[in-house]
Amino acid sequence: MKNNKIVIYIGILVIGVLLGWLLFGGSSNKEKDHNYNAVEETNQLWTCSMHPQIMQPEPGDCPICGMDLIPAENSADGLLADQFKLTENAMALANIQTTVVGKGNAEGNTIKLSGKIAENEEANAVQVSYFAGRIERLNVSFTGEEVRKGQLLATIYSPELYAAQQELITAASLKESQPALYKAVRNKLKLWKLSENQINQIEETGKVKENFPVYATVSGTVTEKLVEQGDYIKQGQPLLKIANLNTVWGNFDVYENQIDRFKKGQEVMITTNAYPNKEFKGKVDFIDPVLNTKTRTVTLRVVLSNKDDVFKPGMFVTANIEGSTAKNDGVLTIPASSVLWTGERSVVYLKTNPDQPIFEMREIKLGNQIGNEYEVVEGLFVGNEIVTNGTFTVDAAAQLQGKKSMMNKDGGKVMTGHEGHLGMDNNASNKENDHTNMNERLEVSAKFQEQLKAVFNAYINLKDALVKEDSKSTSTSATTLLNKLNKVDMKLLSDNKAHNHWMSLEGDIKSSATSISETSDIKSQRDHFKHLSSHLINAVQLFGVNEKVYVEFCPMADNNNGAYWLSKEEKVINPYFGSAMLTCGEVKQVIE
Repeated sequence: MKNNKIVIYIGILVIGVLLGWLLFGGSSNKEKDHNYNAVEETNQLWTCSMHPQIMQPEPGDCPICGMDLIPAENSADGLLADQFKLTENAMALANIQTTVVGKGNAEGNTIKLSGKIAENEEANAVQVSYFAGRIERLNVSFTGEEVRKGQLLATIYSPELYAAQQELITAASLKESQPALYKAVRNKLKLWKLSENQINQIEETGKVKENFPVYATVSGTVTEKLVEQGDYIKQGQPLLKIANLNTVWGNFDVYENQIDRFKKGQEVMITTNAYPNKEFKGKVDFIDPVLNTKTRTVTLRVVLSNKDDVFKPGMFVTANIEGSTAKNDGVLTIPASSVLWTGERSVVYLKTNPDQPIFEMREIKLGNQIGNEYEVVEGLFVGNEIVTNGTFTVDAAAQLQGKKSMMNKDGGKVMTGHEGHLGMDNNASNKENDHTNMNERLEVSAKFQEQLKAVFNAYINLKDALVKEDSKSTSTSATTLLNKLNKVDMKLLSDNKAHNHWMSLEGDIKSSATSISETSDIKSQRDHFKHLSSHLINAVQLFGVNEKVYVEFCPMADNNNGAYWLSKEEKVINPYFGSAMLTCGEVKQVIE
């Protein structure tokens, strides 16, 4: 009996040990596996499909919109940090074309310079009063009036001149006994520009004139009235500025790397928007020996005959000059359509892989404009493939993908600037990790396009108000644009990517339009219009407005930094200058 109990105890012990090993040994391995997996998972980052700038080490909610975070991509596409890829669909929609850079020969080709007509300072005159007094009558009514030499300009009452006439009458009676006094009084009147006939008439009649005439000493056009009738004036005070516009100056800016291409006496062909089918011949008369350190340019002057009154001071003109160069080497040139400008920077987009639509921004330094091409001083080499059509579209893609771009020289994610929960349906299980190109035309509802088109139409009205230089209408149109923008229903964008892109743009459009609506200063409105145009161009490219839209560019806007705008017509009507330079610019892209 005792032995049976021992056997039973031993059996229970063996069974217990076996169960313990099965239970605790297995769980230990599982725990190791679990810990290993936990370590693996700590390397996973989580992001928001609507706000890709959010990166969290663990799953949770987006701190901006509250949506579920999704796993961020850990794999790369084999692209360098500054490179980005477009889809074939985006390439086709934007009609993006490229060309391989080669060498041309700039020698003997025409170089274009932009400039402005100015008065010929050598032919200008200032009409002054040679004695103090009060203007009893001013015979010049307005600026721009033509005057001729000897014409009566004004009548002046002068107490000093009245007293000097009385001295002359007294000295005339004493001229036999005091000839020196008599001569001195006459000379005094001559210094006040009285003629011999006027002095003799006073002496002979013995009558003092109360009011004296002022005659024009030159012929020309009155460019400025410096006094009004009834004003008291001092001796030597300017009354009028008179310009002889039979000849005028054409002043052109030449960059320092262009200076060696020009010389005095070179023949120049001048064109102007006022007479698009005419050319006017002139010669280089002067090249400023002093460089403007702010613009890094010198002034090249051309004297132009203006007997037919063709040129008006302030008019913008273009000079076509046969460029000469001491170098016979081939010059690297690229089409003007491939270049984007911002500030002092000029950029192009390289296609880095000949077999794939992979692009990268490249900053370059330009030389002369030769016809429709630019010389490249730095930044490109023979054999580089660059975008020549659809450049602005490629730049917009770079901006939205956080790559280096025209307006974002250092790259980085584009912030949405839009906070708050969207209230849209989102299924976390749909965790889409595909990085569709942000410039590809997105499929959106016709109703959303109609709402965006209303915003676009308000923008066109705003643009037209700037053309007319009507700051009040500009402000009103900006307010209308904001109202139309507020009516755009984001819930119509069922696709997450479309929603994300619209959020990226809506806040920027609203900010720029608000700034325009809150100011009445036309210059400030045009500064904000530049940014508004940039954001709206991106929106129209992404979503479309069911009509043909032209992206136009003026290189002289924004202090020669250049600026873009949208238009419904191919004809260039410049909102940055209005009537001063109405047709300056060119079509850079057509959005279908």
